[in-house]
Amino acid sequence: MGWTEGMLTPEEMAVARQALDTALAQGAQQCRITLSKSLMDLYGTLDGELDKVSHCLDRAMSVALFVDGKFGSFSTNRLDPADLEGFIRKAIGTVRMLAEDPCRTLPAPERTCKDAGDGDRLGICDREGLLSLTPEKRLQIALEAACSGKVEDPRFRLVSEEGEYSDSIADIYLIDSNGTECRQTDTSFEYGVEVTLADPEGNKVSAYWWDASPWLSGLDYRGCGQKAVRRAAAKLGVRPAEGGSMNMVVDSECASKLLGPVLNALGGFSLQQKNSFLQDSLGKQVFPERLTVMDLPREMGKNGARLFDSEGVATVNRPVIEQGVVRNYFISTYIANKTGMEPTVDDATRACVLPTCEGGAEELMRQCGNGILVTGFNGGNCNSATGDFSYGVEGMVFEDGKIVAPVHEMVITGNMTELWNRLEAVGNDARPCTAQQVPSLAFRDVDFSA
Repeated sequence: MGWTEGMLTPEEMAVARQALDTALAQGAQQCRITLSKSLMDLYGTLDGELDKVSHCLDRAMSVALFVDGKFGSFSTNRLDPADLEGFIRKAIGTVRMLAEDPCRTLPAPERTCKDAGDGDRLGICDREGLLSLTPEKRLQIALEAACSGKVEDPRFRLVSEEGEYSDSIADIYLIDSNGTECRQTDTSFEYGVEVTLADPEGNKVSAYWWDASPWLSGLDYRGCGQKAVRRAAAKLGVRPAEGGSMNMVVDSECASKLLGPVLNALGGFSLQQKNSFLQDSLGKQVFPERLTVMDLPREMGKNGARLFDSEGVATVNRPVIEQGVVRNYFISTYIANKTGMEPTVDDATRACVLPTCEGGAEELMRQCGNGILVTGFNGGNCNSATGDFSYGVEGMVFEDGKIVAPVHEMVITGNMTELWNRLEAVGNDARPCTAQQVPSLAFRDVDFSA
């Protein structure tokens, strides 16, 4: 059967429609059924040799029930119609014991997705790529991606290398009692590798690199091993660094760490709970004019693209922050009913920070002159209510735009809104393999402590 095992069959989708009818017949006023299925093959290597093989098939049905002003959500992986009937009957009985919550409703029909009937409108399902794969081909890819003991720099020795190649197909079918019916099928091809190097003195460092694509032909697996080696080698020779207020360039590999708290603060749940440092910010100039963040879920062929959210609401390409002005919150139907705010979608799908200049981290270092290039975050947190943060970082000291030496065990502290208002430039090197498109970022006057 191969990759088709990961596709929903007409019989399985008919069971979902039957489950919807059963829920309504047994007393639910509204109901949403989400049926999902996925198949993943994984080949892992250790030091250039096959270490593990995994073949994983998952299938589950989620049932959202709206009964007498009350709400409950349940899931099962047993799709036998007789089992489902009893499961739904018991679930409805459980919901009737809950407290009323009149804000729980399905989204209005006019907001739901109408153009996702066949599952592949976004061009992110590479059936031919999956069809071309055999166990032998998967093993070949996994072994070709490995360094196999080869390190370009003779000063370092490869201590260990652990890699994983995987391919997967995921199929989601969503229907509700308001007539919504939508489907999305997508594929993913991924490779990741972690290496550990040692220098002649026995000092050891590790680094990771990965790539992913909806298309097999778009996966740059051969370059991952050596990229990880170069990133690890750059960490050797760490020198102490003094703290202080310095320029900071954040590499595109980890820059999404700084956008995450902003997107969370624009989420409906945080806003409704008064637990957001961007409370009452809609339509206001909160950030500098050079910051524009778009949510672009309907980009053809892009990682993370989708036509509908978890409620079946149609996604829309829209600004989140436009030249520093907050333009949209992420408001689900439930939060909209509770707060009176205008509903949008439940979360950001493909948040993209728009570049302000050509080039990546190297160009931003040239513009900044001196400072620290952050290549990784090591723990820490951000207070969702105030925006105050403290993160451990590692990276490189740069002077006159050139890297001088690696540093680690440093901490940056501050406030998230104030940090983004110190944004100097945004590169154009966002990694295509990520759903959130965040390029390298440059900030001025960031507080570092050793």
